[in-house]
Amino acid sequence: MDGVLDEPLTKTLGPATAKVMAENLDLRTVGDLLHHYPRRYEERGQLTRLAELPLDEHVTVVAQVADARVLTFNGGRGRRLEVTITDGTGRLQLVFFGRGVHRPQKDLLPGTRAMFAGRVSVFNRKLQLAHPTYERLDAESGEGAVSAFAGRLIPIYPACKGLESWKIAKAVDAVLPHATEAVDPLPATLREGRGLVPLPQALLKIHRPQTKADVEAARQRLKWDEAFVLQVALARRRYADAQLPAVARRPVPDGLLDVFDARLPFTLTEGQRKVSAEIFGDLATEHPMHRLLQGEVGSGKTLVALRAMLAVVDAGGQSAMLAPTEVLAQQHHRSVVEMMGDLAEGGMLGGAERATKVVLLTGSMGAAARRHALLDLATGEAGIVIGTHALIEDKVQFHDLGLVVVDEQHRFGVEQRDALRGKGRQPPHLLVMTATPIPRTVAMTVFGDLETSVLDQLPAGRSPIASHVVPAADKPHFLARAWERVREEVETGHQAYVVCPRIGDDLDSSADARGRSPEDEAEKRPPLAVLDVAGQLAAGPLKGLRVEVLHGRMAPDDKDAVMRRFAAGEVDVLVATTVIEVGVNVPNATAMVIMDADRFGVSQLHQLRGRVGRGSAPGLCLLVTEMPEASPARARLGAVAATLDGFELSRIDLEQRREGDVLGQAQSGVRSSLRVLAVIEDEEIIAAAREEAVSVVAADPELAALPELRTALDALLDKDREQYLDKG
Repeated sequence: MDGVLDEPLTKTLGPATAKVMAENLDLRTVGDLLHHYPRRYEERGQLTRLAELPLDEHVTVVAQVADARVLTFNGGRGRRLEVTITDGTGRLQLVFFGRGVHRPQKDLLPGTRAMFAGRVSVFNRKLQLAHPTYERLDAESGEGAVSAFAGRLIPIYPACKGLESWKIAKAVDAVLPHATEAVDPLPATLREGRGLVPLPQALLKIHRPQTKADVEAARQRLKWDEAFVLQVALARRRYADAQLPAVARRPVPDGLLDVFDARLPFTLTEGQRKVSAEIFGDLATEHPMHRLLQGEVGSGKTLVALRAMLAVVDAGGQSAMLAPTEVLAQQHHRSVVEMMGDLAEGGMLGGAERATKVVLLTGSMGAAARRHALLDLATGEAGIVIGTHALIEDKVQFHDLGLVVVDEQHRFGVEQRDALRGKGRQPPHLLVMTATPIPRTVAMTVFGDLETSVLDQLPAGRSPIASHVVPAADKPHFLARAWERVREEVETGHQAYVVCPRIGDDLDSSADARGRSPEDEAEKRPPLAVLDVAGQLAAGPLKGLRVEVLHGRMAPDDKDAVMRRFAAGEVDVLVATTVIEVGVNVPNATAMVIMDADRFGVSQLHQLRGRVGRGSAPGLCLLVTEMPEASPARARLGAVAATLDGFELSRIDLEQRREGDVLGQAQSGVRSSLRVLAVIEDEEIIAAAREEAVSVVAADPELAALPELRTALDALLDKDREQYLDKG
């Protein structure tokens, strides 16, 4: 930004406050602080809902003291002040110890109203704030202090320990006069056309609103900033990509693709045909395809990708497929070789005449096998290579790389895409596949530089999956019945998965870090572990069945051996972690029991469930939980059990998570800079901003006439990102 807004906060606020802001909230300049918006607003006459406080979060509440009493302990030597505050919906206990009791004892008399801030903890199964800081809101604290708290609406800022919301509010007061100098990134015509308030005014209104309408106008405007600047960044990337040269790859008649298609034992679904046509259209152009292929687990994405790879081989190029893990790369390699048969045996005796070579390249391969694979790639002998990120290393040289297929983009940053791009003589075409259904707006923000294709019908022969919630705590006999169902499936010749959140023997607390309701004792125990559960099942309800384990800490060879045995039907029940979430294909597996299902996200449960019902027999998925009936966790599991539509579930999932997570994890190319934009609710704004951005960039790709927009882009994209965007 320009001069003043770039000033470090140390100048305005003093070193101590500035240090806390920088370390805890990542706020370093005047501009950063101006864009640190209130999370919500309290009205002086209203109180927050104490009934809905999140555990373990730093909260600010406005409430009234109901009663206060001093208790002594240790024979009168220790003193504790307990204050109960209320807001009409709930009560909350505040506790002060030792010397710290004197001031609050005087200040917090029954009837006093104040703002309290602290971390919510649990003591004796009750919520409490220990040693909260507070700021009184009553007549004695001087009308001045109260009215300085902004007319009627009190802004509550995202705060942290050592920096309460009201201290942030005072700091904002100090920098607010500079808001008038904020440079407005929106082109004037767009702003006027959409009736949006100018940026300086929006900043004043969001920090110090007089009315709710002020807040609304400000948020609307700031949402547009975020959506528009992000979409311009993405539109510029698409524009730059469209200027890049690429070799057009058109399939040849009677080539590998035709031979492959002629041998397929089934016909392609309508969706597969449509998506293939989109992909072949892109491959035939002189600039690189950038397409996102979304499809439910089992919708046949791999087949669609393989046909594109074969078309490129026909056209004289090579194709590379990148998987996030070795296990997955090996599975893709196996399934591609199986689908192709002797067409994958190019240059070998018995290979078909149109055949090519399909090689695997992973980090843990032996040196000799690796040398061989690298040679096949460099000479062009291998038309298709499947591997992990090992493919991106400097040593790997391609003869003529024409297409890169990336599986599961959310585990694969943009930098790696670029490194791989540099491998071709000209940038290769790019196809990104994901089995995580992404609502349209998220696709527009997270993958905004890719065109999107969706495979939404399951191929014929895939069976429906019945899902049920098993409330183990309320109805223990349901769990017993679940194990009987598993036995029944095995007795009819099928196989089953049992999924657990943890491996075992490591009391890994990370799974326990999510905020939980204290009333719930079930939540106190660590999540169930594979090693424990496998032992209990083999000795108990599944005695006599062949039970084996699979988890991420096993050696790659051991993992592979277990998977092979399971695929070959030599194992009845596989007790596993989410290692099996992606890519395991065992059509004979018909049942899945997910233990502690409430510890998984909605999309993750949907992914896991997609592992059963892959054959002709119907699938069964049992979601076991000890959460009480009324809990949000149970509602979430109910939603998963109620629908097989991944897009519907991903909406539910997003509404429950904070949007920042979605963007932050998914795309390293853009800072998770969404502060007021909610990806789901603001669908219209995102779509409209995308249209505006496309026309702005088409008219003026360098944004020469819009210096303010350029400035905002630079602020959004760190310098190295910007260069990475330009690098294309």
